[in-house]
Amino acid sequence: MRNPFTNNKLTELIMKSEKEKMLEGKAYKAFGEELFKERQYAKQLVFELNALQPGELEKRNAIIRKLFGKTGDKFFIEPPFRCDYGYNIEAGENFYANYNCTILDCARVRIGDNVLIAPNVSIYTAGHPIHHELRNQEYEYAFPVSIGNNVWIGGNAVINPGVTIGDNTVIGSGSVVVKDIPGDVIAAGNPCKVLRKITEEDKLYYYKNLKLE
Repeated sequence: MRNPFTNNKLTELIMKSEKEKMLEGKAYKAFGEELFKERQYAKQLVFELNALQPGELEKRNAIIRKLFGKTGDKFFIEPPFRCDYGYNIEAGENFYANYNCTILDCARVRIGDNVLIAPNVSIYTAGHPIHHELRNQEYEYAFPVSIGNNVWIGGNAVINPGVTIGDNTVIGSGSVVVKDIPGDVIAAGNPCKVLRKITEEDKLYYYKNLKLE
């Protein structure tokens, strides 16, 4: 006899694991056994990573390859580093992250090639409901973050859930990015806004009006 609940969306949602809900952008609870164990596993790897001597680069890179969902052949991450799961982070070629980078990767975080991340940058895919009663029931949500190729993110910037940053863009230090930023622009502020386009003339200068010799 056919199950009468097969096409019932509510029943299907109830039967999904909290991890499935998390990865699908649904409301979920993070302290179930499966997700808790996965975070503990990531924390152990992160602890080992951050405890290494500065010269143990091969061991550091091996841990990052084990932790991340994807890496390029060439990358450099300055400890200390923090993340939730690791497997949701996809980093392209020539990725560099400076000290105190935090990535809450409850959803996919895609980072393109030649991306530079300054100290104390935080990338958040995770959030909590506005109403306290839902928060008190331990509901969370997670939306993906995408960072294009050749992006530079300045120190102390915060990238919020669901944001996409286009190729070649510069995000100013201290920015709080709450909506998509297009490619080929300088953007800064709280909330982060486009200041101007990046032009061919910018190739002549390494800082403000200082020219390359």
